[in-house]
Amino acid sequence: MTTTPTSRLAGHLLIEALIEQGIDTCFGVPGESFLAVLDGFHEHRDAIRFIACRQEGGAAFMAEAQGKLTGRPGVCLVTRGPGATNASIGLHTAFQDSTPMVLFIGQVAAEQRDREAFQEVDYRQMFGPGTLGMAKWVGEVHDPGRLPEYVARAFHTAMQGRPGPVVVVLPEDMLTQPTEAPVLPRVEAAQSWPTPDSLETLREMLVAAQRPFVIVGGSGWDGAACTALQRFAEAWQLPVGCAFRFQDLFDNRHPNYAGDVGIGLNPELAERIRSADLVVAVGARLGEMTTGGYTLLRAPRPAQKLVHIHAGAEELGRVYAADLLIQSSMASAAHALETMGAPPVAPWAASTARAHADYEANLVSTPVEPMDMAEVIMTIQRLAPADTVYTNGAGNYSGWLHRFCRYPGLQHFGRTQLAPTSGAMGYGVPAAVAAALLYPDRTVVNITGDGDFLMTGQELATATAYGARKLISVVVDNATFGTIRMHQEREYPGRVSGTDLFNPDFAALAVAYGWNAESVETTGQFEPAFARALGNGRPTLLHLRLPAEISTSRTTLSTLRAAALANQP
Repeated sequence: MTTTPTSRLAGHLLIEALIEQGIDTCFGVPGESFLAVLDGFHEHRDAIRFIACRQEGGAAFMAEAQGKLTGRPGVCLVTRGPGATNASIGLHTAFQDSTPMVLFIGQVAAEQRDREAFQEVDYRQMFGPGTLGMAKWVGEVHDPGRLPEYVARAFHTAMQGRPGPVVVVLPEDMLTQPTEAPVLPRVEAAQSWPTPDSLETLREMLVAAQRPFVIVGGSGWDGAACTALQRFAEAWQLPVGCAFRFQDLFDNRHPNYAGDVGIGLNPELAERIRSADLVVAVGARLGEMTTGGYTLLRAPRPAQKLVHIHAGAEELGRVYAADLLIQSSMASAAHALETMGAPPVAPWAASTARAHADYEANLVSTPVEPMDMAEVIMTIQRLAPADTVYTNGAGNYSGWLHRFCRYPGLQHFGRTQLAPTSGAMGYGVPAAVAAALLYPDRTVVNITGDGDFLMTGQELATATAYGARKLISVVVDNATFGTIRMHQEREYPGRVSGTDLFNPDFAALAVAYGWNAESVETTGQFEPAFARALGNGRPTLLHLRLPAEISTSRTTLSTLRAAALANQP
């Protein structure tokens, strides 16, 4: 966009800069510290919208979901002090999930700085960038003429290498100053490619292997890259597993798919990874959940030969002393792998077929009454459209979704799984609202626990206010913090403390927010209730009541205790 610079408030300039970056939706909670920005939204209301959320944590989760869905930074605006601290949960999630995101925070005026003015916080100290921080970069704008520079840098930083969140601090008095500064052009992430030598070394390692395994994960993927990765796996007949909560990067119905490498890992898959003689990790950070607490791949030196391909140079060698490190963007890496000539016969082809058969066998469950959650998830998948987006937060209830939901690859419908690798409770409802507002023609299904729901359930009001229609929230209510209860039963059997919950009537609560709602107490009641939810054209909540003992896909707490003792997360 080329325009003749004219004088306008810096707050208006910020909105122009966001529009230039392709942003048409921002999430936040309004605050007095950025009134000039809110006025900018009004000035440019035909090109961009501000979704006013009910709490900054929910707004930040929505922006993080936007980043996952679009591949460009999700944008959140909050006020100083309490607004920023509330939003920090979404920032932390974006950091651990490698999601591009920009958080704009209003700040006290310059003349009030360093006096502990009303709601004043030093955000460089609070979010200080670093390997274990919450942001890749924190910048504060003092000169309105440099505001476009800061916005462009924020988008570059959020998207380059390992994507992640960036914080830009906006002093209140700066936003009200006039400026003629022009906006800067749209930012695109620079691509890095594997070197020919590294590809040749990888090929030699594959040819020499007998039991190779591929783990795919992380961000920076698109449909073309996932297609290229699939062709690489097909050509080499390789088994592929998806890292924790990145299950939609590889078609789960593909004959090379071996399952998700995360919590509640299929024991056959766990043994397959432990016994592999070569693991090729493409994009995955190889964090605690994907590596079974750094036991599937022993840190710092795994028993298996390890090839680690990642976009961020700072990730390579940080935990694992790999045999081959390749810094590359995911699109470049996948296309390079696709061109790597495969031998006519792979000695592990039969093992790859068995890996997929093991995955399929793990989809068979033992019926549970009165509410069989495995059947609930399979019913949802059978009735919902193929491009449905699924969201969840944290809790044992998510184990059913991870085990029984079969995600298509990105090449089919884009992202279809929104889930926090950070383990943040309260993520699923705001993420579902964001998806429903960004893609109004797609069905969005949120699976949430009772404790999880009540952390951000007020965002049902946001969905109603902005016209979300094809959104279904399934609340799994067992009146307990199930994950913590599971660990209590393992460590201190029979001594439950602090995990029982008093819950409202979730269906009545949803109706109060303007939603349709039904209560479901048996497996047989679920299918007709879900069919009605799909067809009524309004957001709908289904309240599922379960006994406390039915906490995860392992069915009972006693089984969970045995699994925990056997070192199965």
